[in-house]
Amino acid sequence: MPGAVVLVGQPSGAPVATVSQRRLALAEAVAALPALGPVDLADPYGIHRLTAIWLETRRSPATRAAYQADLRAWLTWCAARRLDPLAVRRADVDLYAAGLAARFAAATVARKLSAVSAWYAYLISNDACERNPAAAVNRPRRERDASATIGLSREEAARFLAAAAADERPDRLRTAALLGIMLTEGVRVAEICGADIADLGYNRGWRTLSVTRKGGRRQVLPLAPPIAHAVDDYLTDRAMRVGLRVEELSGPLFVTGPSGPHTGGKRLDRWALTKLIRRIARTADIPSAEKLSPHSLRHTFATLALDAGAALRDVQDAMGHADPRTTRAYDRARYALDRHPATRLMAFMQVTTPEDVPDS
Repeated sequence: MPGAVVLVGQPSGAPVATVSQRRLALAEAVAALPALGPVDLADPYGIHRLTAIWLETRRSPATRAAYQADLRAWLTWCAARRLDPLAVRRADVDLYAAGLAARFAAATVARKLSAVSAWYAYLISNDACERNPAAAVNRPRRERDASATIGLSREEAARFLAAAAADERPDRLRTAALLGIMLTEGVRVAEICGADIADLGYNRGWRTLSVTRKGGRRQVLPLAPPIAHAVDDYLTDRAMRVGLRVEELSGPLFVTGPSGPHTGGKRLDRWALTKLIRRIARTADIPSAEKLSPHSLRHTFATLALDAGAALRDVQDAMGHADPRTTRAYDRARYALDRHPATRLMAFMQVTTPEDVPDS
C-alpha cells in the first residue's frame, strides 16, 4: 500500500486527479528507496512519509525529480555499505563526496550534496533525525563568472536552424518548431518538455508560450514570428494526422512520433531531445555536435542575444535567472574565447610575405 504513505493537503486549485497521480507516484518511489527500511503506515511522521512530503513541497517538477534522484543516489551508496542513513557521520558523507568529485563537475557535486543536506534538515525539523551529517561537508565552489557549456556561434546557430527546418524525417515540422523555440527563447529543457498545448496563447499581437520556471513561477514568453509560424504549422500537421481540428488538440506541446511498435504521442524527454539536437548539429556540420546538449541552446541564446545588443538585465529576465551573476557568466563566456590574446599573438608573429623577412 505505497499510496497510503503520503497524506498531505491538496494545493488549492489543483486538479484532484493530477494531485492523486503525483502523490501515488511519489509514494511508490519513496517506498522503493534503499536503506530506509520497511514503510511504517502506523507512524504519521515516519521517514518515508516525511520524505514524500519533502519531495512534494518542491514546487518545480524538475527540482522535485532532481532531488529524488540525488537522494536515491545517496541512499544507494549507504545501502551498498550497509550504513543506516540516520546514523551516518560527516566522515561518511566526505567519502561519498570524494567519490562524486571523481565522476562529476563541481557544480553537480555541490547540487547533489545540497539535496542530501536539505533532506536531513527537513527530517531534523520534524524530530525524525538528530543531526545533519552533510551540513559541514565542504562543497565544491561553483564558479559563477564562467560557463563551461559549449555553445554555437552566430553562423553555426543559423546553420543549425536551417538544418532543423530542412530535416527529411517525418517529424520535420516538430523539429523546426521545437529547436526554434529552444534556441530563440533560451528555455530550460524541463520547461520545454513540460509545456502543454494549453500553454500557447496570444497577447498584444504576440504568439506566446507560458513556461514554468524554477520554483514554480510562471512566465509568458513572446515567440518570434518565424518560430510562431513553425509552431502553428506543426500543430496543424499534427491535428490532421489524428483527424482533429487544431483547437481540439490537447496534452503535451511536443510529443514523440510513431516508431516501430510505438504509436507515439508521448511527452518528449531530455534524452530524446539531446539525441535530436546532436543529430541536427551533425547535419549542419557543427564540429562540437557530439558534445552539445539542450543547455547548449540556452547558452547560445544568451551569448547571441548579448552579441545582438540586448541588455544584460533583459537577458536575465528572459532566462528566468534570479541572480544576475548567473547571467553574467554567459556574458563573460562569450568574451573568453573571442578576445583571448592567442589569435592576436599569432597574427602579430606570422610572416606572410618574403618582404616581411628581415635581411640577415
